[in-house]
Amino acid sequence: MTTEIRLNEQGLVPAIAQDAVTGAVLMMAHMNREALTRTIESGQAWFYSRSRQELWHKGETSGSTLNVVEIRPDCDGDVILLRVNADGPACHTGNDTCFYQTLDTAQWSAEPVGERPLGAALSDLAMTIAQRRREMPDGSYTASLFSQGTERIAQKVIEEGGETALAAVARAPERVRAEAADLLYHLLILLEDAGVPLAEIADELEARRR
Repeated sequence: MTTEIRLNEQGLVPAIAQDAVTGAVLMMAHMNREALTRTIESGQAWFYSRSRQELWHKGETSGSTLNVVEIRPDCDGDVILLRVNADGPACHTGNDTCFYQTLDTAQWSAEPVGERPLGAALSDLAMTIAQRRREMPDGSYTASLFSQGTERIAQKVIEEGGETALAAVARAPERVRAEAADLLYHLLILLEDAGVPLAEIADELEARRR
């Protein structure tokens, strides 16, 4: 039986949480090596947020932790199954599982529809960044940037802007997408550090459209 875990190009592995008693699938997230190590050492599920680029302890704020009974890699070692006992709802919506919806297959279209607006995603991320600044949790990449000060945050914005531009020059759409996301993330941190609300940026953009 293999115990090797195969991380992808981003150093991550998908992790599925399953109720150890009922067998219900509760949620899916990603782990990096440190998240898996913390999970093993603490006995509770830790994950890695790709959007926030930081570790997160499931239930840290909600209290709905996942107590790990067993960790099972799949046959290729590129997916992890966590058999857990959940202390409360696994989903942030308050549902026991994140998989509480049923796809209306009659309405399914091969064409992409109803993508989440960028503004809503940025607004949610900005609120999370503000929370990290208030709480300064250990292991948080966002909090570590705030602790390093404005110059370091500004440096990261410059770095990510340059990488985004280079990806565009290289005609690499996938890299542009990833680098642009990194740029926006670090720009939101800079705005929080500077005390400039995202709504004021929206107002500025609206004024320039006229």
